[in-house]
Amino acid sequence: MYDLERYLNVRSAYGASFAPDGTLAFLTDTTGVPQVWTLDEPEGWPDQRTFYEERVTFASWSPERRELAFGMDEGGNERAQLYRLDPDDGRIVNLTATPDAKHRWGGWSHDGDRFAFASNRRDESVFDVYVQGRTETGDDATLVTEGDGWLSVGGWSPNDDRVLVSEAHWSFDQDLHVLDIESGDMTHVTPHEGDVRFRSANWGPDGDAVYLVTDYESDTLALARLDLTADAIDDVGERLDIVETGGDWDVDGVALDDETDRLVYSRNVDGYTDLTVGELDGPTDIAEFPTPDLPGNLAGGVAFDDDGERFALSATGRTENTNVFVVEIATGTVERWTRASTAGIPRETFVEPDLVRYESFDGLDVPAYFSLPDDWTAGEAGGAATDDGVPVIVDIHGGPESQRRPSFAGLTQYFCSRGYAVFEPNVRGSTGYGREYTHLDDVEQRMDSVADLAAAVEWLGDREAVDPDRIVAMGGSYGGFMVLAALTEYPDLWAAGVDVVGIANFVTFLENTGSWRRELREAEYGSLEADREFLESVSPINNIEAIRAPLFVLHGANDPRVPVGEAEQIAEEAREQGVPVEKLVFDDEGHGISKLENRIETYTAVVDFLDEHV
Repeated sequence: MYDLERYLNVRSAYGASFAPDGTLAFLTDTTGVPQVWTLDEPEGWPDQRTFYEERVTFASWSPERRELAFGMDEGGNERAQLYRLDPDDGRIVNLTATPDAKHRWGGWSHDGDRFAFASNRRDESVFDVYVQGRTETGDDATLVTEGDGWLSVGGWSPNDDRVLVSEAHWSFDQDLHVLDIESGDMTHVTPHEGDVRFRSANWGPDGDAVYLVTDYESDTLALARLDLTADAIDDVGERLDIVETGGDWDVDGVALDDETDRLVYSRNVDGYTDLTVGELDGPTDIAEFPTPDLPGNLAGGVAFDDDGERFALSATGRTENTNVFVVEIATGTVERWTRASTAGIPRETFVEPDLVRYESFDGLDVPAYFSLPDDWTAGEAGGAATDDGVPVIVDIHGGPESQRRPSFAGLTQYFCSRGYAVFEPNVRGSTGYGREYTHLDDVEQRMDSVADLAAAVEWLGDREAVDPDRIVAMGGSYGGFMVLAALTEYPDLWAAGVDVVGIANFVTFLENTGSWRRELREAEYGSLEADREFLESVSPINNIEAIRAPLFVLHGANDPRVPVGEAEQIAEEAREQGVPVEKLVFDDEGHGISKLENRIETYTAVVDFLDEHV
């Protein structure tokens, strides 16, 4: 009933921030790319504040003034600059004005006079920490400490004399430091052995502790208190007290208002959000408030108001496009503030997936979301597959340290409306199911995750609803590698493949990715120095003679993560094998397709491709 453009015009509102006077800023893609908008009251008429053709990545109100900071890159190059916006006269100031460098926002000081950020402007391969006055620009920023890796700033202490600095070694190993702004001294507060995650760090009320999530001595992430008053220690365990465990599931993150002791944390239960609202009742005790009843089954992006009586967050679900809601903490009362358009498509037409599990080659249970067109019900999905069944798109997430969760996806809904089923596996290596599960695809075990895709096809082959001869592999970034590997390792299983900004050759990928990312990626995939032979052996480009299925390759020319050369080489090599190949490269995009007009062009071409070949 509705064409692709309508589904891609379904809007999202997210990234909320409260001004001191209660005005709410948020991002929405109403114009085709995310821009800053503000609201003075729930579901009022919003005011657009930025008017760019490039995406805005965040917006943050000053805690003391009617002004906000926002970030924006150019053409998807991820070299974000920071800006200050005066909403009353519309003036915008480029605060960083160093277009060749990345800038990662680190938050306002409590008095709103300064802000902190991390940047690689001194050396492209590492990040330093800077502090800058609100009226300063460009080189006026003060370099507080030089880093030798991937640093980011986690927020100011209650008295604004220190900031938290996170150092990422890779996705499953971080360290936390406390940086003294005046002296530049940085204290390492998480000494540990092996891989341990320390994430979502928040200053405690008195500045003598940090609340964070960690998997120290655990398979899953827990909410913990990190004592900062202890003398020098050899192991972080001497500083840590567990506040709440996630049990079999991760505590996803925590947000804490250091002026009121109020906090919100969430558990990731099989991909769905389980939210807890409370207040510190002692260093490791939480007095809980009523749980808000939010639409959808995913929520996040918590921002407290000025007095800590309310917080804003975004909520979404597979049948609920993303919107901003405000929760009264004491009562749990939920108030919708935004009503992002569904492009006139009734919500009741959207398809909710079934959460399923299937057995892989070694007996491992792999979770997945299975969305069937309306003509089929879950009860009819069993039994032998038939030629009368529907085609299936196996949609593979990137990362690989990531997780497919059932948030709203207009493209998924469109495919279901066209009679496709969509199958979204969280193969081994995905996050959300514990540390052990995530490490099952590390380095030499890389291809076991590809075998999970073959097992998915086998499971689908037992569904009456499925046509086993019309199964498509589609994925982006690392998911693009998985598509190419699936097509070359198991060529007889697939009717077509759609590779979005994917890795074709691990060697050229690591050689050409942004220098600031190389060390983090080598920790997951293997190093060029020690593992080159293995990296070559698992690169789809080196097994291209096996490919048979038609291939669609999509990329952004400005991609700093997976350079566009990955798309160029796989498309050329596949064509030389006689494989039908379509390639689409956008000059104004990076690691993914963000602009609405490009998304419409892209997925119109993908749908035409699938209609022809599937």
